[in-house]
Amino acid sequence: MDRSSREPDDPFAAEARGELSPRVARALWWGSAGLVLAVLGTSVLVAGTDQGRRLPVALALVLAQVCALRWQARAPVAVLAVNVATGLAVWALLPVVTLTGALLAAQVTLCVLSATRPRRVSARALAAMCLPAPLAFVAGGPARLAVYLLTVVLAWTAGQWRRAQRARTRAETRRAVVEERARIAREVHDVVAHTLSVVVIQAGAADDVFTERPEQARQALRAIETGARSALGELRLLLRAFRPDTEEDGTGEQREPGPSLARLDELADTVRAAGMTVHVHRQGDTDGLPAAVDLAAYRIVQEALTNTLRHAAGADEVSVRVTTEEDCVQVTVIDNGLASQGRSAVTGSGRGLVGMKERTRLVGGSLRAGPLPGGGFEVAARLPVERAS
Repeated sequence: MDRSSREPDDPFAAEARGELSPRVARALWWGSAGLVLAVLGTSVLVAGTDQGRRLPVALALVLAQVCALRWQARAPVAVLAVNVATGLAVWALLPVVTLTGALLAAQVTLCVLSATRPRRVSARALAAMCLPAPLAFVAGGPARLAVYLLTVVLAWTAGQWRRAQRARTRAETRRAVVEERARIAREVHDVVAHTLSVVVIQAGAADDVFTERPEQARQALRAIETGARSALGELRLLLRAFRPDTEEDGTGEQREPGPSLARLDELADTVRAAGMTVHVHRQGDTDGLPAAVDLAAYRIVQEALTNTLRHAAGADEVSVRVTTEEDCVQVTVIDNGLASQGRSAVTGSGRGLVGMKERTRLVGGSLRAGPLPGGGFEVAARLPVERAS
């Protein structure tokens, strides 16, 4: 059986089974071993000073507990059994050491077991740890019994708290991964949908004039090549989100600049090549905008232009206006398509408008999209900007 068939598809499966990373398990061992040596080891040394041969045996049992703790993250049930047995032996040899102290290593292991194993398993372990409680009552009365039961329950409860905390962390991580993948999917959709729409229209135009006006056909083909290369570059940038960020790609070349309002003219040129007249108006400085706002504004314009190419019947002109103010960026895209084609129903239920609304929501802005009374369609977005002081 190869390795790929043994490993789970879910990257969180190991953690869901309660397995700890080697680094965490090693730190847990050092911490718990130090605690047992400091507390129980010191108690045994003090209590066994005048116990003759019992002291070396008790110390050997303490060291056995410390060694067993090395595997508590991997096999907590077995380690718990070992620590209970050796702890009871230490208490039998040196009754002056309380049962609570003698079973300290077992309590630590119970906490780990409670944090890393299903509740039904840890509940049985808790019940097993309560079985020696009568010994505490015989040795010290109700007070010793209460202390012992309290420490055992606290150890189990601490493990349950840690288990719940890890479950919340896993849920948050899963949600973050899903959201990030959704964002990447939207990015890929925006790039592919816009470019393919332009390519289809340009290819049709080139086919119409291929014989009569070959030069115009060549221009359309060159526009197709340029748009495809640009889309390929953007897709490469998006797919790098699954890899660690680096300043350079694998060939040692610097990355191409990502989608930004600074590349708005390039975006407009691809639409102009499809035969659409595009007017771009800028007001204010777009330099220094937060990356999320800059990208959202660019994508809103891109999606609006794509919708114009796809759905605006009779449209041959579109106006793009970007106004940068102190606290916001306003983006407006208006085309001159026919008002009688029911375009609101088409785009309102499609992925394009949903994507624009989601991008606007992610940066805390607002978006309005719909047909104009005199004809045409308008997309207007307001994206707030929080500038560093």
